[in-house]
Amino acid sequence: MLEFEQINMDHSFILIKRDTPLSEIKSKLLQYGFVVITGEISYTIANHEYPMIASAHDSMLAYEWLEKVHWPPSPIFSEEQLREEEADWRRPILIENEKQEIIGIVTANIWIKKLHTETKRLTAYFETLAETVNDAVTAVDQEGKVICWNAAAERTYGIKSDEIIGRKIGDHFHAESVMLHRILSEGRPVRGEYHHPAADTHVLINASPIIQDNMIIGGVATEHDITQIVRLNEEIDASTPVLIHQERPFSSMIGESTQIKQAVQIAQKTAHADISVLLAGEPGSGKEMLAQAIHYGGPRGNGPFVSINCSAIPSGLLEAELFGYQGGPFTEEEQVGQAGKIEQAQEGTLFIAEIDQMPFDIQVKFLNYLENQSFYRVGGMEVVNARTRIIAAASSAIEEMVQEGKFHKDLYYHLTVIKIDIPPLRERKEDIEGLVENFIQELAVKYRKSMPDISPEAKEALLSYEWPGNIRELRNVVERFILLNEGDVVTLEHLPQNMTSDYSAKNSRPLSNGTLSKGREPGKEEALTIEEALKKTYGNKSAAAKLLGISRGTLYNKIREYDL
Repeated sequence: MLEFEQINMDHSFILIKRDTPLSEIKSKLLQYGFVVITGEISYTIANHEYPMIASAHDSMLAYEWLEKVHWPPSPIFSEEQLREEEADWRRPILIENEKQEIIGIVTANIWIKKLHTETKRLTAYFETLAETVNDAVTAVDQEGKVICWNAAAERTYGIKSDEIIGRKIGDHFHAESVMLHRILSEGRPVRGEYHHPAADTHVLINASPIIQDNMIIGGVATEHDITQIVRLNEEIDASTPVLIHQERPFSSMIGESTQIKQAVQIAQKTAHADISVLLAGEPGSGKEMLAQAIHYGGPRGNGPFVSINCSAIPSGLLEAELFGYQGGPFTEEEQVGQAGKIEQAQEGTLFIAEIDQMPFDIQVKFLNYLENQSFYRVGGMEVVNARTRIIAAASSAIEEMVQEGKFHKDLYYHLTVIKIDIPPLRERKEDIEGLVENFIQELAVKYRKSMPDISPEAKEALLSYEWPGNIRELRNVVERFILLNEGDVVTLEHLPQNMTSDYSAKNSRPLSNGTLSKGREPGKEEALTIEEALKKTYGNKSAAAKLLGISRGTLYNKIREYDL
């Protein structure tokens, strides 16, 4: 809240007792602005009121004169009370401190000047604030008359402030579609609600009623222009790549580890069952690839595959992106609305990434769609039916979110008829080499470059790295060295600095090549080399054998030989 300076009180006064003779009061009125007669009730006489007391006899006592002329008393307030309570301004107000001592006088004239000054300052603050924010700001009174329309609102709607201020907002917009009309009638604030006010404009609205003494006296709305976000999202959707071979979709799921093989087997069996699937795993672990494999490997493979990421879209826009919006009469121009992702993916598959980031109220509406295969568009009144297969992806922490009440329990159970856990890349390092080879082939063709070999040191760095970004990060690293490498061999210098730094920290004595030296005498040194390889691959013998450049059988024999 804004707080301005203290009240500019009049301190030209003197306190006298009620039994003081009028002769003394008359004398004091010539010296002070006010004479305050104190007692159980206090009375104030201003110096400009001297003519009213001048004709009275000097010997008359103050209280006698007050009773004779029925002089009205002066109320006493603290500063805080004067700001918060209604006062009777027929007489000057006496201001007291916490010790109940009179410290000043406030007249109606002083109070009006103060209120006028504060009103001007509040207006200046409000107008500056409205013009400082990038959002369109609209304020209306209780009748819907526009009292504020900032420059951003002019740009958003193409209406100049002098054309709309002072007029009812319904003169320019249909009342039933204006958020401020809703909050004036309902009194409930609106947060992050999506609207499409014009053919090429998308906004998120925050609106609140202005309440004074439990009465709605107006409303304020801010509208954040998200047109660029919507266009970018449309561009991303239009350019979403197919990550797998459509004819042989599951052949793209490369992996020798038990976990990934099991995940693929479940996905293959699930592909032909027209049910929802939940894929759980870390970001970049290959959830969208597996979702595409399920789609193209099933009976809906000829239908559309549409994706949406719940964490990449503002919550107010997400509902409209999922369910679409119905054209509303925001302007005189007729709007036709737009289908959402569920409709766009009809007879195909909708992949919902990071569904655990979906706002709870949208989870409820989405669950209702899954149960009934129908929904309402945002702002629409007609039921829309859509048969769309849902494949959702979430982090591994979604079960904890369900237990904590942060994710809708019924929605979780509806999605987890089939739940497939995808392990992170650091837990299946035996898959790294195959993935690297696959990415090299793909990206070498893409950039029209020859397929390079990888030096033993670079291969060891790839195998020993933790891969927090999982398969996505691995693909990016391969793309990097395909672009940067001008020779036939990828070395450490072609890898990102964080990888080479990590490799150097873990390897004070890196292997000179990827194989066990044939000339090395069997014994302690060879045993130490094998132990190093097993340590770097976290005990994974297949990966250790590849790192050492020997077969798994040879490695097993060496382990038995050295009792490792």
